[in-house]
Amino acid sequence: MSQQKIQNPETQVAKTPQMNERDFINDMLSTEKYMTASYSTALNEASNQHIYNDLLAIFNETQNCQRELYNMMFQKGWYSLEPADQMKLQQEYQQFQGYTNQFPYGANGMTQ
Repeated sequence: MSQQKIQNPETQVAKTPQMNERDFINDMLSTEKYMTASYSTALNEASNQHIYNDLLAIFNETQNCQRELYNMMFQKGWYSLEPADQMKLQQEYQQFQGYTNQFPYGANGMTQ
């Protein structure tokens, strides 16, 4: 089954050896993704509440910037998505639903 990509019409940019607008935005998006992951790790390991709060504020700013860059690339047609196959989604859901009995917390959030 062939599924069509979800994508806006692509904004054309010059194909030259120099970096163009798409290259710059893609590089910025990659950097923001890396920074978001790094701040997430730092948040998990922060023991001082004041440092944690500062890192959380920076993390949120970084995450928002990453989202804005993603939205810009998607609007310009430089980022595409593939629609999810509903049958595959249902299979994955059923597979992982079976794992819930292995979690230390039940559906109500209490220890089992």
